Amino acid sequence: MSKLYFRYGAMNCGKSSALMQVAHNYEENNKQVIVVKSSIDTKADDKLSSRIGIERKVDVLIDKDASFKKYYDYWKDNVDCILVDEAQFLNSNQVEELWFVSKMYNIPVICYGLKTDFKSNLFEGSKRLLELADEIDELITICSCGKRAKFNARYVDGKFAQEGNEVLIDGSESNVEYKPMCGKCYLKKLDRFKGE
Repeated sequence: MSKLYFRYGAMNCGKSSALMQVAHNYEENNKQVIVVKSSIDTKADDKLSSRIGIERKVDVLIDKDASFKKYYDYWKDNVDCILVDEAQFLNSNQVEELWFVSKMYNIPVICYGLKTDFKSNLFEGSKRLLELADEIDELITICSCGKRAKFNARYVDGKFAQEGNEVLIDGSESNVEYKPMCGKCYLKKLDRFKGE
């Protein structure tokens, strides 16, 4: 029986490039890979784009409320692995459908994404993946102070942001960027902890 994997990490930990490396490894061994990305991630349109400069076209660009069920018949007979980028943007039903595929069709499904948003709250897709995944791995990156980063700090117009919509894609707005931070540096930025 195959597994559902969740590989998560803070911004800049190399999730997309790791996914593309896994895809390359499968394809080097003549295996069929399907690469999936949520349409919520508008950066690079229908491609995966790594910060180190590599890109790959996705096979399935899934809409927020769409189902994977229409792909089941093809996947069960033709696919060796399903790789999902930006898995935090999946809804609970989509994660459950991928879990089903891993168990009932014996296809490994490897999901890459953020665990939490810029307010340190779980994304819907990440929450369900943490509940269902057979294996969970954290990909590591560092804060500017050199410590291990676990938080995704949002900056708008160069200023640390504490309010706003859960989803705001960097690159889609020229004034938005994300920085990985350790817990101490993240806490120092939060107004509610200043002066304590």
